[in-house]
Amino acid sequence: MTDILSLLPGYNCGSCGFRQCRDFAAQLKSSEDLQRCPFLERDTFRENLEKLTALVGIDTSQEEKIIGIIDGLEADFMLAPLRDECSCREFIHPFDGSVEVQVGDFIRYRPLACPVTHFAKVIDIDPGIYTIHLVGPLHRLGREDFKFKDLGLCMILAFEGKISRGQLPKVGQTVKFIPEYCMMQKVHSGMVVGVEGKDIRIEGIDLKVW
Repeated sequence: MTDILSLLPGYNCGSCGFRQCRDFAAQLKSSEDLQRCPFLERDTFRENLEKLTALVGIDTSQEEKIIGIIDGLEADFMLAPLRDECSCREFIHPFDGSVEVQVGDFIRYRPLACPVTHFAKVIDIDPGIYTIHLVGPLHRLGREDFKFKDLGLCMILAFEGKISRGQLPKVGQTVKFIPEYCMMQKVHSGMVVGVEGKDIRIEGIDLKVW
């Protein structure tokens, strides 16, 4: 108990559902319980989290490997949506810029090097770059009442999401990952440019993983 308390943030903030860190420590039974403390996800407490994981009896080095279904490659982590969002955020650039798009529009596009047509909702626009949430294809195909704008072939510039399984990377690290909603479960690669807790931004996206 003394060792566990020394590694917890000690803020007694109640975010974990307990009045004090001591009460939280007394109820720890697995590494999953540690996720109830929001401060342990921050870079400041990364080493503490690793030590706490060992103390509660779970060895993260023995976790099940994350393998892509299509290519059979091993990924470093699964990428889930940010809190209260329906999919990871993708940042795309259409090769054909002639289609006029506004925030809130639904679009159809195909990512470069991906054989699957995607449907998405535009949530933000910068010159030549659209930030989107994926909304298909499965539940959009065959709906005659569904209106969308066709962007054709697009380059995927970046992903933003939350790590749900796997290793927590560092900024500047080249990683292999699988977006949870990817229907092909294809391993993507890219460089980590931002990490805040388990929230992450990855740029230089490539589907040709060597």
